[in-house]
Amino acid sequence: QLALNNPGLKIIYVSGEESEKQLKMRAERLDSNTSDFYIFTGTNTNTIRSISREIEPDLIIIDSVQTLYSPVIEGSPGSLSQIRETTSELMQYAKQTNTSIFLIGHITKDGAIAGPKLLEHMVDTVLQFEGDRNYMFRLLRSQKNRFGSTNELGIYEMTGAGLREVENPSELLINQTDSGLSGSAVACTVEGMRPILIEIQALVSTAVYGTPQRVTTGLDSRRLNMLLAVLEKRCGFRLGQKDVFLNIAGGVRVDDIGIDLAVIAAILSSNLDIAVPGKVAFCAEIGLSGELRAVSRTEQRIQEAEKLGFEEIILAYQAKKEAKLPSVDIKVSTFKRVEEVFKHLFG
Repeated sequence: QLALNNPGLKIIYVSGEESEKQLKMRAERLDSNTSDFYIFTGTNTNTIRSISREIEPDLIIIDSVQTLYSPVIEGSPGSLSQIRETTSELMQYAKQTNTSIFLIGHITKDGAIAGPKLLEHMVDTVLQFEGDRNYMFRLLRSQKNRFGSTNELGIYEMTGAGLREVENPSELLINQTDSGLSGSAVACTVEGMRPILIEIQALVSTAVYGTPQRVTTGLDSRRLNMLLAVLEKRCGFRLGQKDVFLNIAGGVRVDDIGIDLAVIAAILSSNLDIAVPGKVAFCAEIGLSGELRAVSRTEQRIQEAEKLGFEEIILAYQAKKEAKLPSVDIKVSTFKRVEEVFKHLFG
């Protein structure tokens, strides 16, 4: 899709995994036509460089680096020595001819790039494309960038015609919110450089099998266990014999500690079976003593909540002192402890 949507560039797409017929079928499905797009189905780096010198492309896309092989050394494609050698040869060619090269690589089940760690150190930029197969959203993150910041994030929607950029992901991630149902809260998080509002869903029920279950989707389970321990020990909420299921809507995985307060609000809402007001957003970290702690980029989070029509945002009291809160129409409420937030929401 990248190659087909850049008609001003001369591009070679090297495929070691799909045939020319398969690539043609994909191009027809994407409904894009360009005369400067060349396909080569081969894996020999000497042949790839020879063809590239003849065509003189602006961009070369290799799919994938694990299928390449160099006759200079022994070893099967995908072996550590072959990956290191083929990447080195392509890097040398790119620097000599001033040609940009994209290397597509496989990842392991843990999300790490397959192959030697040296591969990440050799290249200039590492981009990771991630997403859940059960959801339409895909995230493009920069893990390494020698030419700029790694704090940028691209969010895309997978459609039948290819990927489509999502300009305002907050509206999509919270559009299923129903203010009449318990166990739902909206958090203001930051992904890369952009603030995003996400919906936290929780279900708390009595454990019927003896040992309570703790199941999370999109959130670190250790973080959930810590927040439940804080509620139990510091705040007096008895959840030790309860099953707790937590889900972040949209299939997004979040590591931002600023969603702690929204997680707790969703859990308490489900436990009491009382809905959180639909126009309230949350943004605070929870400490081990049950106190609310300020998080970074509070101003942008507040502005994002206001832009989407929220009437109130709940922050840590400390955020009011540390951050320069913008002049906004949204009500900004600050609290010091979880118990205060509980009384404010549920009386």
